This record gives sequence, C-alpha cells and structure tokens, in this order.
Amino acid sequence: MDIPVRAPSATSADDTVLPFEIGALDLRGRVVRLGAAVDSILNSHNYPQPVAKLLGEAIALTVMLGMSLKFEGRFILQTQTDGPVRMLVVDFRSPSQVRACARYDKARVAGLIESGKTSSADLLGHGHLAMTIDQGADMNRYQGLVALNGGTLEDAAHEYFKSSEQIPTRVRLAVAEEMSPGAGHRWRAGGLMLQFLPKAPERARVADLPPGDAPEGTALHVVDEDDAWVEGRSLVETIEDVELIDPALSSEQLVYRLFHERGVRVFNSVPVVAQCSCSRDSVEAMLKSFSQDDRDHMVENGEISVTCEFCSANYKFAPQEVGASSGGETNGGS
Repeated sequence: MDIPVRAPSATSADDTVLPFEIGALDLRGRVVRLGAAVDSILNSHNYPQPVAKLLGEAIALTVMLGMSLKFEGRFILQTQTDGPVRMLVVDFRSPSQVRACARYDKARVAGLIESGKTSSADLLGHGHLAMTIDQGADMNRYQGLVALNGGTLEDAAHEYFKSSEQIPTRVRLAVAEEMSPGAGHRWRAGGLMLQFLPKAPERARVADLPPGDAPEGTALHVVDEDDAWVEGRSLVETIEDVELIDPALSSEQLVYRLFHERGVRVFNSVPVVAQCSCSRDSVEAMLKSFSQDDRDHMVENGEISVTCEFCSANYKFAPQEVGASSGGETNGGS
C-alpha cells in the first residue's frame, strides 16, 4: 500500500498526542502537547510555581504512557518521597481523560524557592515512583515500581523502562508559563518519548540487570547498543525545552526536524481533556460507605463538606442526606 507523502503541518494542535514511527530505524514514539488541559489542572490549585511545574511534567509523562492502553482502563502515576513534594498523583483514563494533584510541604518548598534550588530532583528527593495499570473490575492490576534517588521524572522513566520493560527508551519533558499581553500567564507542557522496537529478535537483546548477590568484582553483562538506537537516542538528546512547548512549532514539524533524513511517518493525533471523575453522587456513595461514627465526626457547622483533591470541587451535604447525626459538630472532612 502506498503511504501518502506530504509536508509536516504548520498548525500546532494543543491537548493532543501524536504517534509516529521511523521505520528505517525501528523506532516508535509519541509527542504530547498540552495547553488548556494542563493549564486548567494547575490553575485549579494554588500551587507554588515549582510544584506546578513538576506536576505538569508528571501530567505530560502520564499522558504519553497512558496513550499506550489498548482497552478502557486507567494508567496511574504516583510518587511517594521524602522530598518537599511528598506525593504526585496523575490519573489517566483511556482514551483521553486526565486529572492530577500534588501534596507538598509549604515551608520546605518556600525554603527551596528562597535558596533558588527548585529543580525536579530537589523537589522530589528520595522515594519511589509507581506506575499502575488498572484494567477495570474483575481484572488484575499491574504495577511497576522504580526508585527515586534524587533524580528527575525523566531519569525515573528511563530506569523504569530499563528494569521493568527492558525497552530502550528516551523521554524529554518540558513545562513553562506562557506570558501574553493582557491575558496574563498560561501553563504549557510538552513531551516526547522514543522507543527502540526492532522486528528482529536478535536486535532486541539488552544487558542483564546487575545481580544483587554477585560476588564483588563480578563483571557486568554488556550488550553493545544497536546503531539505530544510538542514532535515535542522540537525536532526542538535541531537543530543547522550547521546542516541546512552542505553539509556533507543530508536533509534526518537530518530528520532521528530528528524523526527516530517515523518513518519519505520523499517525492520527489523539485528543486529551482535563476531566475529573468526581460527582455529587459518587461522593455521597463514598460517605454512606463510612461507619456511622465516622460520618458523625465529619459534621461541622451543621453540614458535611468534602473537597475533591484533584479538581477542588466542593460538595456539601446535610447530615441526614448521608445518614449522619446532625449533633456531631466536630471536625470537617476534606
């Protein structure tokens, strides 16, 4: 079948993921561009600028990974660390919905801002990153864990694919605020992921992971990198942050700029929307699942108030709506 050939589109489409492949090098990848979607998520919270930027990176990474799901399910990225940003949670529901939130220590983040040390590594600290695939009711969950050892989300993604998937992978992420006269600032995020997926089995060999109980001085197993992967990886490493978020540079133009000498094929882009799954009915059902005593202790000023941690939507209930006693008058829930 003849494949249509055309010039790359000059139009940049925000809130989309563009799949592509470089057949000559056995490479496949995705480019994500987020505008209104990431802006609405980050602006629904009053996060400090470095925290918002880090969460934006996590959103871009999760969307790229979540788009690989071939079924209706969820891809959840979550960090738990000892750093100033204790937790990031990004929940992607196929085919296109994403929501996200962060928990952080205000005093420690303020201290980093004052000292000028606000890199992703400074904010994350040490802990772990979990990637969970939820295939729905009556299906097993799959979860992969990777250590966070003072590195970035890009570093963690590389380690995850190296140890869990054993697929040569490179990820680039970028987040920034776009300033417009009269329109204030808007958040933008972008990312590119490239993977080496050769058809020939002998080209897919990777080095064995270091054995934990090997005697000291044991030589590690080494496999030379395939020339095709070296070429692709090297090209990805030339990407500048501005190229991933520049609205004047379309996703198609970016992949053409990188891989045109080898020939790059693009597929239909997939839209992304920021949408929370919370609702008054679901919150009411959650409250009714609590014990009578728990519900009673959630009453404050004659009502129960619940705020969604993802979208900041607030739901208020009269105690009798959820079977609580109106005489609790203790601490509110959130």
